[in-house]
Order: sequence, then C-alpha cells, then structure tokens
Amino acid sequence: MRIAFPSQVDLGAESALFGHFGSAGFFIIVESEDGTIETIANEDLHHAHGRCQPLKALGGATVDAVVVGGIGAGALRGLLAGGIKVYRGVEGTVKENLQLIKTGRLPEFTFDQTCAGHGPGGGCSH
Repeated sequence: MRIAFPSQVDLGAESALFGHFGSAGFFIIVESEDGTIETIANEDLHHAHGRCQPLKALGGATVDAVVVGGIGAGALRGLLAGGIKVYRGVEGTVKENLQLIKTGRLPEFTFDQTCAGHGPGGGCSH
C-alpha cells in the first residue's frame, strides 16, 4: 500500500506528521510493503482557504491512503472520491504513524472530525 504523510520538512521516515493536509509543504510517500520512500512537493500549496484540491496537491502521485493530523471536509471528500482512504494520524513521525497504520491502530477520518476553518469561530477537531 502506498501511503502519503503530509509534512513541513523532508526528513524521510523521520519527518514529523503535519496537522493540516492542504498546507503541508511536502508529502512523504511510503510503500508499506518494502519501505521505499518518495517525497513530493505539495502542488496545491498556495490554494485559497477552503479550496484545496487534494489530488492536485499530490501532484498526480498514486496513493492508496493518506495519514494526517487534520483535514478539511472538501479535501476529505476529494480524496475519498478518488478512492483514497484517509486515516487520522497522531503526533509524531512518519515512521511512528506507519507502524500504527500497519497494526490497524489508526482510525479512518469521518466528516465530523474535519477542520471547520481557521478564522473567527472556526476551529479544528485536532
């Protein structure tokens, strides 16, 4: 399974998992079977708030799942429509979250857990 982990820096498996899908600088993509790692820049980094295009952000990379600390409803909807599962990651590194997903300990994101916004009155569930 190819899994994308949003991060602000590219430190491979030691990269910290980022809390917001759309504003992550990079996606660390790990092939869970053999551990190979690929890093891609977020191709939709400078989108208007609430207008994230998650498949564009992944730059055409094929992934089966995303593990992230937080995500907006539109981005979640777009990933799910693209057949990509989205898991709710925990604070820590890509390596730590990879181990958690491999052992079935990360839940899938639901719409009631998505970020409501970041302006006045808008907060995140994470």
